[in-house]
Amino acid sequence: MAYTRTHRVLPGFGLSLGFTLAYLSLIVLIPLSAVFIKSAGMGWESFVHAVTSPRVVASYKLSFGASLIAAAINVVFGLLLAWGLVRYTFPGKKLVDALIDLPFALPTAVAGIALTAIYAKNGWIGQWLEPLGIQVAFTPLGVLVALVFIGLPFIVRTVQPILEDLDAEFEEAAASLGASRWQTFRRVVFPTLLPALLTGFALAFARAVGEYGSVIFIAGNIPLVSEITPLMIITKLEQYDYAGATAVASVMLVFSFTLLLIINGLQAWTSRRMGRQT
Repeated sequence: MAYTRTHRVLPGFGLSLGFTLAYLSLIVLIPLSAVFIKSAGMGWESFVHAVTSPRVVASYKLSFGASLIAAAINVVFGLLLAWGLVRYTFPGKKLVDALIDLPFALPTAVAGIALTAIYAKNGWIGQWLEPLGIQVAFTPLGVLVALVFIGLPFIVRTVQPILEDLDAEFEEAAASLGASRWQTFRRVVFPTLLPALLTGFALAFARAVGEYGSVIFIAGNIPLVSEITPLMIITKLEQYDYAGATAVASVMLVFSFTLLLIINGLQAWTSRRMGRQT
């Protein structure tokens, strides 16, 4: 009887796969499962009461609403920044390109303190907004500003490589056929950028929903006004309401899993679309 041996591309695949699954279970799956198990022990009525109290619902509205608006703002200005960095040459271009990644490297607490100092009533920008009746620090508007700050790099870094790979011959062909600049952008450039924009939007939205450090300093944390959902979880933990904290956390987890599926779907769609174009 002939002995056949299956050769795998990666040596030690079985061992590496087992180690990966064990590591993933210890670091991710078991802790997340504990959240749902702890929430399940509350009972349905207690769970519903914990996740639908007025203060918690107000935090949902602020977290999800501000995250949605911030991601939409970042789509517009992130596209403009990516376009300028790819299509134009100007003094300080490399510095601007490096500064875009600053929210990735800067500790979130430092970002929150800096934004609060800038947008407070006596801050560099806040002192000019105060006479106009615009208060940013310690209001929901401050939450929006912080979420825009931390979400911008996701849009720029998602769109920038697509713009760099976009062949200018398509735009030149459209112009030679009589298309205006707006028609060229709307019919040639934008359809190519749309998958990347949607992916960047989902990433920025997901990051903003779970943001904590840069928001709590500028939000003011006023109940029913400027409290975000991650803060509600921390508050319940400090009050030893572990079941209530895990109940709110489970709602956030379900929403995060949904966003993860959407992001993966958008990334797959982007890969298929770019593959057909090439």
